[in-house]
Amino acid sequence: MHIDNQQDTLPLVPEGIAAEAGETGPVLTGGHCPHCRRDFFPRPRHCPQCLQPPEERQLSGDGVIYSYTVVRTRAPFGLPQPYAVGFIDLSQSGLRIFGLLNQSDIGRLAIGKAVCLKLEPLGLDGKGGPCRRPYFSLAEREGDDA
Repeated sequence: MHIDNQQDTLPLVPEGIAAEAGETGPVLTGGHCPHCRRDFFPRPRHCPQCLQPPEERQLSGDGVIYSYTVVRTRAPFGLPQPYAVGFIDLSQSGLRIFGLLNQSDIGRLAIGKAVCLKLEPLGLDGKGGPCRRPYFSLAEREGDDA
Protein backbone atom coordinates (compact mmCIF):
# COMPACT_ATOMS: atom_id res chain seq x y z
CA MET A 1 0.00 0.00 0.00
CA HIS A 2 1.16 3.50 -0.81
CA ILE A 3 0.14 6.90 0.51
CA ASP A 4 0.62 9.99 -1.61
CA ASN A 5 0.20 13.57 -0.35
CA GLN A 6 -3.45 13.72 -1.40
CA GLN A 7 -4.27 10.57 0.54
CA ASP A 8 -2.58 11.94 3.69
CA THR A 9 -5.59 14.26 4.09
CA LEU A 10 -8.14 11.44 4.11
CA PRO A 11 -10.07 11.15 7.38
CA LEU A 12 -8.83 8.66 9.94
CA VAL A 13 -11.52 6.12 10.86
CA PRO A 14 -12.36 5.43 13.62
CA GLU A 15 -11.43 8.79 15.11
CA GLY A 16 -9.33 9.15 18.24
CA ILE A 17 -7.65 5.74 18.43
CA ALA A 18 -4.52 6.29 16.34
CA ALA A 19 -2.33 9.16 15.22
CA GLU A 20 0.74 9.91 13.14
CA ALA A 21 3.84 10.42 15.29
CA GLY A 22 6.36 11.78 12.80
CA GLU A 23 9.56 9.80 12.35
CA THR A 24 8.53 7.07 14.79
CA GLY A 25 5.49 6.13 12.71
CA PRO A 26 1.88 5.83 13.82
CA VAL A 27 0.89 5.32 17.44
CA LEU A 28 -2.26 4.23 19.23
CA THR A 29 -4.07 6.78 21.38
CA GLY A 30 -4.86 5.16 24.70
CA GLY A 31 -5.23 6.20 28.28
CA HIS A 32 -3.32 5.93 31.53
CA CYS A 33 -4.75 6.19 35.05
CA PRO A 34 -2.12 7.87 37.25
CA HIS A 35 -3.94 6.67 40.39
CA CYS A 36 -4.09 2.97 39.47
CA ARG A 37 -1.07 3.04 37.14
CA ARG A 38 -2.99 1.13 34.46
CA ASP A 39 -2.97 1.64 30.69
CA PHE A 40 -6.06 1.30 28.52
CA PHE A 41 -6.94 1.05 24.86
CA PRO A 42 -9.03 2.69 23.74
CA ARG A 43 -9.04 5.42 26.38
CA PRO A 44 -12.14 5.13 28.59
CA ARG A 45 -13.95 8.12 30.01
CA HIS A 46 -13.25 6.85 33.52
CA CYS A 47 -10.89 4.27 35.01
CA PRO A 48 -12.99 1.16 35.73
CA GLN A 49 -11.03 0.65 38.97
CA CYS A 50 -11.10 4.08 40.64
CA LEU A 51 -13.46 6.08 38.36
CA GLN A 52 -10.89 8.85 37.85
CA PRO A 53 -10.54 10.26 34.31
CA PRO A 54 -7.48 8.71 32.62
CA GLU A 55 -4.86 10.87 30.93
CA GLU A 56 -4.31 10.49 27.19
CA ARG A 57 -1.23 8.38 26.44
CA GLN A 58 0.40 7.42 23.17
CA LEU A 59 0.98 3.68 22.94
CA SER A 60 3.51 2.06 20.66
CA GLY A 61 1.98 0.06 17.81
CA ASP A 62 4.61 -2.68 17.97
CA GLY A 63 3.59 -6.09 19.21
CA VAL A 64 3.09 -9.77 18.45
CA ILE A 65 0.11 -11.75 17.22
CA TYR A 66 -1.62 -13.53 20.10
CA SER A 67 -4.41 -14.99 17.95
CA TYR A 68 -6.02 -14.26 14.58
CA THR A 69 -8.65 -15.37 12.11
CA VAL A 70 -9.21 -14.87 8.40
CA VAL A 71 -12.75 -13.81 7.54
CA ARG A 72 -13.95 -14.95 4.13
CA THR A 73 -17.48 -13.51 4.17
CA ARG A 74 -18.48 -10.15 2.70
CA ALA A 75 -16.28 -7.50 4.28
CA PRO A 76 -17.79 -4.41 5.96
CA PHE A 77 -16.76 -0.82 5.20
CA GLY A 78 -15.38 -1.61 1.75
CA LEU A 79 -12.51 -3.66 3.17
CA PRO A 80 -10.81 -6.10 0.80
CA GLN A 81 -11.89 -9.75 0.88
CA PRO A 82 -10.79 -11.88 2.60
CA TYR A 83 -9.64 -9.85 5.59
CA ALA A 84 -7.97 -10.81 8.85
CA VAL A 85 -8.46 -9.63 12.43
CA GLY A 86 -6.67 -10.65 15.58
CA PHE A 87 -5.54 -9.99 19.10
CA ILE A 88 -2.19 -8.21 19.37
CA ASP A 89 -0.03 -8.14 22.51
CA LEU A 90 1.51 -4.66 22.50
CA SER A 91 5.21 -4.75 23.36
CA GLN A 92 5.55 -1.54 25.33
CA SER A 93 2.35 -1.42 27.40
CA GLY A 94 1.60 -5.14 27.74
CA LEU A 95 -1.99 -4.55 26.62
CA ARG A 96 -3.79 -7.10 24.43
CA ILE A 97 -5.92 -5.34 21.82
CA PHE A 98 -8.12 -6.38 18.91
CA GLY A 99 -7.30 -5.05 15.46
CA LEU A 100 -7.36 -5.40 11.71
CA LEU A 101 -4.42 -7.20 10.06
CA ASN A 102 -2.84 -6.45 6.68
CA GLN A 103 -4.65 -8.33 3.92
CA SER A 104 -1.41 -8.87 1.97
CA ASP A 105 0.03 -10.76 4.98
CA ILE A 106 -2.80 -13.33 5.20
CA GLY A 107 -0.73 -16.24 3.86
CA ARG A 108 2.14 -15.48 6.27
CA LEU A 109 0.26 -14.74 9.51
CA ALA A 110 1.18 -16.86 12.52
CA ILE A 111 0.80 -16.66 16.27
CA GLY A 112 3.90 -15.06 17.81
CA LYS A 113 4.95 -13.09 14.70
CA ALA A 114 5.95 -9.47 15.24
CA VAL A 115 3.65 -6.77 13.86
CA CYS A 116 3.67 -2.99 13.64
CA LEU A 117 0.92 -0.41 13.26
CA LYS A 118 0.22 1.22 9.88
CA LEU A 119 -2.17 4.04 8.92
CA GLU A 120 -3.04 3.94 5.25
CA PRO A 121 -6.01 4.29 2.89
CA LEU A 122 -8.20 1.26 3.43
CA GLY A 123 -11.92 0.85 2.92
CA LEU A 124 -14.66 3.43 3.30
CA ASP A 125 -15.89 5.66 6.08
CA GLY A 126 -19.49 5.60 7.33
CA LYS A 127 -20.56 7.94 4.50
CA GLY A 128 -19.08 5.82 1.69
CA GLY A 129 -15.98 7.98 1.13
CA PRO A 130 -12.36 6.78 1.17
CA CYS A 131 -10.57 6.90 4.51
CA ARG A 132 -7.42 5.84 6.33
CA ARG A 133 -7.56 3.05 8.91
CA PRO A 134 -5.13 1.66 11.45
CA TYR A 135 -4.10 -1.95 10.88
CA PHE A 136 -1.23 -4.21 11.85
CA SER A 137 1.30 -5.48 9.33
CA LEU A 138 4.01 -8.08 9.77
CA ALA A 139 7.18 -6.36 10.94
CA GLU A 140 10.06 -6.40 8.50
CA ARG A 141 13.17 -7.62 10.26
CA GLU A 142 16.72 -7.77 8.98
CA GLY A 143 17.42 -11.11 7.38
CA ASP A 144 13.74 -11.90 6.70
CA ASP A 145 13.05 -13.49 3.35
CA ALA A 146 9.46 -12.20 3.38
